[in-house]
Amino acid sequence: MPVTRRDFLKFSSTAVAGGLLAATTAALFKDESNTLSIEHITIPIANLKPALEGFKIVQMTDFHLYPFTQLDLVERAVAASNSLKPDLTVLTGDYVWRNINAMDDLAPALAKLDAKYGVFATIGNHDIWLDVEAVKNSFKSVGLPILENQGITFDAGGASLHLAGLDDGWTGHPDLEVAMQGAPEGAPVVLLMHEPDLADVYSQDPRISLQLSGHTHGGQIRVPGIGALIHPHLGKKYDFGLYNVNGMWLYTNRGIGCISEPIRLNCPPEISEFTLVRA
Repeated sequence: MPVTRRDFLKFSSTAVAGGLLAATTAALFKDESNTLSIEHITIPIANLKPALEGFKIVQMTDFHLYPFTQLDLVERAVAASNSLKPDLTVLTGDYVWRNINAMDDLAPALAKLDAKYGVFATIGNHDIWLDVEAVKNSFKSVGLPILENQGITFDAGGASLHLAGLDDGWTGHPDLEVAMQGAPEGAPVVLLMHEPDLADVYSQDPRISLQLSGHTHGGQIRVPGIGALIHPHLGKKYDFGLYNVNGMWLYTNRGIGCISEPIRLNCPPEISEFTLVRA
């Protein structure tokens, strides 16, 4: 029996629809939990001094080492971060998950991070819930500083940049004013705060140019056209990527590790590289 034009078009439409369904299904169900992604983000800052033009900051967060996230992934993330040759590397909380002894493996791995002006960390909610003193002691033992309501100012060729690190915003006691002490007038400020939704609070301070956060894992499972299916407290509004909040830039990093479900769909583990440029 000859194939009519209508039959051909019907067959073609069915084939295309089937192909799209297959492609969507494959995208939905491909586990990306061990597939590192490096995101390159340009941050325009008003009145940025020429010496800070091109200043690079690398961020990693939410490692949650063990039982789902393995050391090999962290070691690959460290190597990838170092290959970017950052001026500054920052870690924004939640280092282990169920077993505090995982810090015995994680801290030495993170101690291999290298950046021109140093590597600095802050605390997340899971660190407090598990054993925050043990986390801090592990970092101290390998020489990695934790900024807990503390700030540090860097001089880059005569231009100043202030890094302010806060205690966890959910369970801790963040104090911005203490972390901002000594910040030079007019210097851009980069704020480290684990929970992104607190950008609504901290964006009210015009001194802050950029807030770097984690906490959400990007949802860990993202459905095309819908987004994340689950949002944690203080991570419901700004769950993934770059936002402008009241004139302040906010970036929510997807994190490295997994919790609750040992899988990432359309949401691979992330290393973020930020390049500062003059607006």
